Amino acid sequence: MPTLPDPEVYLYDPERCPWTATWNVIGGKWKGVIWWRLSNGLGRFGELGRAIPQVSRKMLTHQLRELERDGIVMRKVFDESPARVEYSLTEYGKSLGPAIEAACAWGMRHLEHANGHDSKGPTPSEGVSS
Repeated sequence: MPTLPDPEVYLYDPERCPWTATWNVIGGKWKGVIWWRLSNGLGRFGELGRAIPQVSRKMLTHQLRELERDGIVMRKVFDESPARVEYSLTEYGKSLGPAIEAACAWGMRHLEHANGHDSKGPTPSEGVSS
């Protein structure tokens, strides 16, 4: 387990809080899914939209722009007709891999726990005793 900074240092200064900084980059309903799709080779806007049919074009554009602003995604426009735009992860964006994989592993464990299929902890209806 990594050593985490003392929360008292950041309690009243969200501008310096590592968790807030991380969540500001990867938070958002679609950013994790977009990151995952880009890490697996999808890159054209239309491909991403088809791979994530629940996201609107407007929201996909918004989330991609935020990821680009934060240096996670690179946008390349090709001088073609019709216009072609491709997105890819930057090296900095690829560095999120371990964090996203850890979050996904925790999420899978949580889904098992929440659905009562967790043999290593109580079900939600059993509660937690201290």
